[in-house]
Amino acid sequence: MDSQERSSEEAEGARERGLVYVWKAGSCSVTPERLPGLNGKTVLQAALGINHGLLLTEGGEVYSFGKLPWRTGPEESYANSPVLENSLLGQHVITVAAGSFHNGAVTEGGVVYMWGNNSAGQCAVANQPYVPEPQPISISDSETSPLLSVRILQLACGEEHTLALSLSREVWAWGSGCQLGLITTTFPVIKPQKVEHLAGRVVLQVACGAYHSLALVQCLPVQEMKPIPERCNHCSQLLITMTDKEDHVIISDSHCCPLGVTLADTRRENLLSCPSLETLEGKSVAGSQSEDCQKSIVEEHMLVALESDGASMLSNSDGQEDSGISSPANILFPDKKEVKEYNLSDNSLNESLEKSISTEPEQPSQEQLSACILAPPSTSTSALNSLVASCASAVGVRVAATYEAGALSLKKVMNFYGPSSSEVGSQYGSGSPGPEGLKDSREEQVRLESMQGKKSSSLVDIREEESEGVSRRLSLPGLLSQVSPRLLRKVGRAKMRTVALTPTYSGEADALLPSLRTEVWSWGKGKEGQLGHGDVLPRLQPLCVKSLDGKEVIQLSAGGHHSLALTAKSQVYSWGRNTSGQLGHLNSPTTVPRLAKVFGDGVWSTAAGPDYSLFLTDKEDFQPGLYYSGQETTTEKDLYENNCTKSPVLLLSCSKIGYISNVIAGGDNCLALVDKNIMGYIASLHELASTERRFYFKLSEIKSQVLRPLLGLDNLGNANTIQLLQEMASRFSKLCYLIGQHGASLSSFLRGVKEARSLAILKHSSLFLDSYTEYCTSVTNFLVMGGFMLLAKPAIDFLSKNQELLQKLSEVNEENTQLVEVLNALFFMPFGRLHNYARTLLKLATCFEVASPEYQKLQDSSSCYESLAVHLSRKRKEAEYTLGFWKTFPGKMTDSLRKPERRLICESSNRGLSLQHAGRFSVNWFILFNDALVHAQFSTHHIFPLSTLWVETLSEEAGNVNGLKITTPEEQFVLLSSTPQEKTKWLRAISQAVDQALRGTSDLILHGAGGNIPRQEPPISRSAKYTFYKDPRLKDAMYNGRWLSGKPHGRGILKWADGRMYSGTFRTGLEDGYGEYRVPNKALNKDDHYVGYWKEGKMCGHGVYSYATGEVYEGCFQDNMRHGHGLLRSGKLTSSSPSMFIGQWTMDKKNGYGVFDDITRGEKYMGMWQDDLCQGNGVVVTQFGLYYEGAFSTNKMMGTGILLSEDDTVYEGEFADNWTLSGKGTLTLPNGDYIEGLFSGEWGSGIKITGTYFKPSLYESEKDKPKALRKLGILAVPPDEKWKAVFEECWNQLGCESPGQGDRWKAWDNIAVALTTNRRQHKDSPELLSRSHTQTLESLEFIPQHIGAFTLEKYENIKKYLIKACDTPLHPLGKLVETLVAVYRMTYVGVGANRRLLQEAVREIKSYLKRIFQLVRFLFPDLPEEGSTIPFLVTETKGRRSFCSGKSDSRSESPEPGYVVTSFGLLLPVLLPRLYPPLFMLYALDNEREEDIYWECVLRLNKQTDTALLSFLGVQAKFWPGTVSILGEIKKVSPNTKDACFASAVECLQQISTTFTPADKLKVIQQTFEEISQNVLETLQEDFLWSMDDLFPVFLYVVLRARIRNLGSEVHLIEDLMDPYLQHGEQGIMFTTLKACYYQIQHEKLT
Repeated sequence: MDSQERSSEEAEGARERGLVYVWKAGSCSVTPERLPGLNGKTVLQAALGINHGLLLTEGGEVYSFGKLPWRTGPEESYANSPVLENSLLGQHVITVAAGSFHNGAVTEGGVVYMWGNNSAGQCAVANQPYVPEPQPISISDSETSPLLSVRILQLACGEEHTLALSLSREVWAWGSGCQLGLITTTFPVIKPQKVEHLAGRVVLQVACGAYHSLALVQCLPVQEMKPIPERCNHCSQLLITMTDKEDHVIISDSHCCPLGVTLADTRRENLLSCPSLETLEGKSVAGSQSEDCQKSIVEEHMLVALESDGASMLSNSDGQEDSGISSPANILFPDKKEVKEYNLSDNSLNESLEKSISTEPEQPSQEQLSACILAPPSTSTSALNSLVASCASAVGVRVAATYEAGALSLKKVMNFYGPSSSEVGSQYGSGSPGPEGLKDSREEQVRLESMQGKKSSSLVDIREEESEGVSRRLSLPGLLSQVSPRLLRKVGRAKMRTVALTPTYSGEADALLPSLRTEVWSWGKGKEGQLGHGDVLPRLQPLCVKSLDGKEVIQLSAGGHHSLALTAKSQVYSWGRNTSGQLGHLNSPTTVPRLAKVFGDGVWSTAAGPDYSLFLTDKEDFQPGLYYSGQETTTEKDLYENNCTKSPVLLLSCSKIGYISNVIAGGDNCLALVDKNIMGYIASLHELASTERRFYFKLSEIKSQVLRPLLGLDNLGNANTIQLLQEMASRFSKLCYLIGQHGASLSSFLRGVKEARSLAILKHSSLFLDSYTEYCTSVTNFLVMGGFMLLAKPAIDFLSKNQELLQKLSEVNEENTQLVEVLNALFFMPFGRLHNYARTLLKLATCFEVASPEYQKLQDSSSCYESLAVHLSRKRKEAEYTLGFWKTFPGKMTDSLRKPERRLICESSNRGLSLQHAGRFSVNWFILFNDALVHAQFSTHHIFPLSTLWVETLSEEAGNVNGLKITTPEEQFVLLSSTPQEKTKWLRAISQAVDQALRGTSDLILHGAGGNIPRQEPPISRSAKYTFYKDPRLKDAMYNGRWLSGKPHGRGILKWADGRMYSGTFRTGLEDGYGEYRVPNKALNKDDHYVGYWKEGKMCGHGVYSYATGEVYEGCFQDNMRHGHGLLRSGKLTSSSPSMFIGQWTMDKKNGYGVFDDITRGEKYMGMWQDDLCQGNGVVVTQFGLYYEGAFSTNKMMGTGILLSEDDTVYEGEFADNWTLSGKGTLTLPNGDYIEGLFSGEWGSGIKITGTYFKPSLYESEKDKPKALRKLGILAVPPDEKWKAVFEECWNQLGCESPGQGDRWKAWDNIAVALTTNRRQHKDSPELLSRSHTQTLESLEFIPQHIGAFTLEKYENIKKYLIKACDTPLHPLGKLVETLVAVYRMTYVGVGANRRLLQEAVREIKSYLKRIFQLVRFLFPDLPEEGSTIPFLVTETKGRRSFCSGKSDSRSESPEPGYVVTSFGLLLPVLLPRLYPPLFMLYALDNEREEDIYWECVLRLNKQTDTALLSFLGVQAKFWPGTVSILGEIKKVSPNTKDACFASAVECLQQISTTFTPADKLKVIQQTFEEISQNVLETLQEDFLWSMDDLFPVFLYVVLRARIRNLGSEVHLIEDLMDPYLQHGEQGIMFTTLKACYYQIQHEKLT
């Protein structure tokens, strides 16, 4: 805490914190003395060696005192008062540690400093017996590259070794001895090395004894369904062994490796712990290890051989002569004789057996064995089951017998080795001092099973295994017939219990608070049993102390030769040397952890000295009491007499010196850090911690002594009740776990800085609030379903036996309370704790100034817990009220309404509410629950869910004085209340209930809010789910989405029972807007699928309908029918009749102009339709080149028509059927001969003719020849009649009834709306819009405004706007252009690419231009009409000279210079590029013959050199270029030069093919002329004027050299579509010249 922030009270108190008191160890009556010389510095942490100590003060400074022999000067080597370690100044130290004779410190940056005695390398410095000054040591991880230095969190020092815990929770070690846990034989280890055996696990704390090491490790997370390896990864023994003994099979899964830990490579898989045997052999050879470490190798080798299931070994020894080793385990000793010899060489077989039992045959944990093949994944069965089951079919009925035999033999052996049963209670691993005894073992047992399965089998645990193990070993789901019923009952019960009380750890809480799922690992010398493995062997590598699994150890202390483990339940387990009574109990053997008997209310901190222990406990008044256990010395006449304390004695009470926050044990000295209680701050903290620890103890008691037995009972009622009970139990155990974690965190909080703001209930308050709320929900649900009453029946025996226990736990004092009420009180007891939190936080707040942030935070949190307590007690009342209601009104109806989450709010049995217009004798009963309003009548009842219920008061003038109008999606009714008060009560109740139902269960008060103030009325618009039950259109349909006053409104999804589904927008209950609709087609097993716009529940507007048959319609709809312009695709090319229609529809039928492409027959019809039939004028083209235009009737050619075949044969006349001539007509042959008369017959298969044959005179003018060809198009549909629907749609979008009729500003509004709604739609899926598209849309939001005269600039603005508008289909004009392009391509691509259609195609484009121009002029009324002129502001063209005449500019011939407005100039740049491919194709087809002749000529003439060609074309020699530039070099023109003259003009002309519009093409021609001029000027070097005679040959040369393939098409395209006003201007003349060149080349005679 920064000094500025600290409020004055705190500052005053700070000086009274962290005071150091020291006293001599060994006597029981001590007077602690203040350590002098610290002048008021607050000490945060202290550490003691044998003869010296270290202190860490608040500023991060380190002081030493005592004997310091490593210091240089003699006067420095003993310091009575603390001396500052100067070399650490400036390094902010965060923790210190002291070994017997050496020291360590860790700085804020995670760097370790070591100093002191270094004889064994414990300071990590080479060849230096003493390190006088703190020296930084480097710890780097060799596995990472580049080498990273490791940051350290915590240090622990022993006699000759040091351990460091890194930030990544790995352990590093240096020094000497097997207590390092390293895989090495050379000591000392100077360079810190990682303890590989613990890598991959999360280590929480390390502790060092003199020659042993302890680590507190977080359990690995339970991994679901891991496949089990068959053999151990290291020693290759089978993990599951099956031994066939005469009449039964023994199946064992308890395999254990000697050193107990996997090596690094397999640690990730969390396999069974077993190091490889090579390392063992390697180690046994090692010479430099201490002898007891070496001896251990041999013993452990032997143990490997004896490892196997306890049961199999023991049952053999029962009467068999065999050596007692089940065969699969004989890997090391293949021969039985060898085994015997090996054993006898050292101990007798019996002894070795005993050892193998008392050590750890480690059983693989449940998580590793959970992949059971037969059981469903939820049951926690072991893989063993599946194995047993699979063998059992072979073994048959013997299985059950096996069990009995195994269990018997176990019993015998147990009685043989184990203590007599009277001792059991005291020896039990988990009982607290007190009346707990065996019961607790059951609890631990289940916890073990639920957490990691069974792991340990020390002497004690085998008995546990016998009592509980049955269910685990042989639960045979597949073999029920062959197992005794007693066994089955047991199995079933055990399984259920395990499910229910697996402590549900929330990962979140584990990350924020200390974990209770811990294991203790130990290694080093074990002569005194200080490793806790039940033997006195040393361990070279860390091994898990199995008997502490599940004991929730939270702190370890290691003394000289003993170890202490403090658990979350404030109990201490101790093991190791007990010569001075330092273990705090007198039980033996001391090689396994036992409970120390410490008086007081529970231990919360421990310290272990060389031969004594200190325990810090809670006392009655919440002041810590200090207990001592160990050597007692009494001095009489200087004779030392040594006595041991029988059990820990109270050393000093805090009242003398203050509140002890930490104790440290050293050699002969002990040290305590003490805080003075200023303003009650420290006392309040101790009170909070102490009460929390007691609370946890109490919750654990309830869990183990009430919940577990209850869950174990048979016939607990129906599955629902059991499920609710299990849910309550699991939430209870989650809460219990959290409280345990909190207790642990408070204990460590008291040992630290004690900053109020880092209290867990402040920092992580949501964890507590959530856990309490969750538990409250499950316990009230259980209560509402009458759970406590149901429990009381089956549990009566159990409960009556333990009545006192229950009353004690539930704090019920009355004598004759009913069982149900006791249970009730018991499970609601935890909520009282919330008031305590609130009170303590308030107490803490008063220690701060009101203005300080701490005060604010504490105050807020306090009110938060208080309001939660109030809220939860309200929940309980609601639950009890609801339970009362169910009890009062039993019956079928109410039973069907009874649900765990449902709470009663109010009901009208007091006749306070009646239905308006109800019959005289009808009974109407209204019940309001928190999720529904129920309307009950005699025999029926209806449930109205609250999420779709709207309530409003009726206005009073209509005589409905106390009326409430209730609206639900399908009903509306009025409730009349008897009094105004009743009315307001119901209105409020319903409104709040609806509001709550809409908000969901998130009714937890926000942190800091005084309470949740309910909104007065719920929103009218809301999201909800609803299933319709009577609306004829929607019966049984389910709607999920937005609502407004009882009607779907907004986005939603509607699913009908028959599979139909609509997803999109609604308006007042009907589909309206954009939506998607599916209709299943049962016959085809596919869906019809529509995506598009709706109006008032019907498809209306643009959409795409994909039919299940494979047809797809894309276009306009109205009233669920195809109406307007649309495209229908039928069938794929592979199907029977693929076809395509695009055109106008009326009421689901083709009507008006349309194009039909029959792909199978290869015909395309373009013409009028009526009622789905071709009717009226039309054109048909076929893929064989036939062309027909004329009248149609009912799908047939009927009436007058013209038929043209590919070879230009023409028939004009009457038709009777498709391609069938019938009646008068004229047949004209390609050469001009013709026949007039009567025809009948089908075209292409013999036609009967009665008529006259004419041979026209040869002298008649030639151009009359193809008379019929010129007339084409007369019988077709006029271009302006085509695609009317498309234009109408565009006008409608602009808000006009008919073209040109409407309000212009309304049209602009419609455009803006269309753009924004479309943009909003695309916002949900931005990937549909590219960036450029988005920019286009943004720029379209500005409407071009025009004020004043119309100028060229304004014209350009309009042109720019149009180009942008046509770029996006979201703009009505863009949509129009897109549709026109689509229909144009549909018409003239494929079969439609017929040269006869060219004129039709050109006329269609001109018609488009005319009609779009009308639209544009409607939007921009100040745009002049077609053909008007916009005057130039400046006549900027005056300066340019004309080519062909002396006049200044040909434009000046027109009355006044200016720019002519035409639809061509304005719209072709937009339209033509899009229509160019099909159009140009038609030109190319039409001019094919001419162009072939032209091209042949071009190719021939281009073989000549430049000079030859120029002279051949008759270009005057003076115009010939003398030099040309080739690739930048100037060269003379030689007779061989080719393709060099006029090259720039040639290049320029070639660009004509890259442009689209006639205007651009004309510009290219103009530039070509300018380039030619430029070239000639350079050659002549004088001014001159062209004459046409001079110019033509030069231009002809350029045209030839340009080699433009489709020049004819280009020429005709320009001619057809150029602006009419240009024909007589300069560009017109140039174009005429190009045209002349084209014809000239065709007729060129080559000489």
